Amino acid sequence: MRLDCWIVWNIGDQLIRLNQRMSSIESFVESLKLQQNTSTVSNPYLSDDLAANLQCYLEAMMSVAGKRVLLVGEAPGFKGCKLTGIPFSSGKMIKDSNHRLFRSIKKELTISEIDSENTATMVWEYLARKRTIPLFWNSFPFHPHPENNLHKNRAPNKNEIATGVSYLQNLAEIFQPERIAGIGHAGTRCATLAFPDREIAYIRHPSYGGKSDFVKGMNKLL
Repeated sequence: MRLDCWIVWNIGDQLIRLNQRMSSIESFVESLKLQQNTSTVSNPYLSDDLAANLQCYLEAMMSVAGKRVLLVGEAPGFKGCKLTGIPFSSGKMIKDSNHRLFRSIKKELTISEIDSENTATMVWEYLARKRTIPLFWNSFPFHPHPENNLHKNRAPNKNEIATGVSYLQNLAEIFQPERIAGIGHAGTRCATLAFPDREIAYIRHPSYGGKSDFVKGMNKLL
């Protein structure tokens, strides 16, 4: 095969695979909309704006060069992902962020409620100094809360973490990460269940005095 023909074929093949992955992202986001709100679970992706925000984020992450790392947290918080649709983020962090990822997509996002979340701020302040941009997800992709109290968080239970396994597996199939780590015990548990044959690193969650250990764990991972 002539070199110029091989280059054209290779570029065409890459475009086909990219289009397939983008289509898979759209299907993945649509699957999240099947979860209905309950008295203890709120689904942010029932909002078309937040579903579009997530899709924008995932598509941007597909174009990021370098090592592919998937980080699995606990669940959306009521001040963060529940308002933005993007794991480990908050409206204020996105609005004020100078990180190259959010600079590239900020104008495409729709965020009606601006609030701050300490975890999101700490995580992205750390990543500002790093070349690798990990993909963030959660063990349970919906907001778990106490009975009829949308303005408080609770940890996902075992059944909810088990529910999150299939979403995590589907996302990893699209993203094809080289490394997978859990941030906190719930994220690590979900990743271990989803990928029993892979090494799953544990990283301490940065909240409640865990920032120093979080930084150490992330430095080792990245």
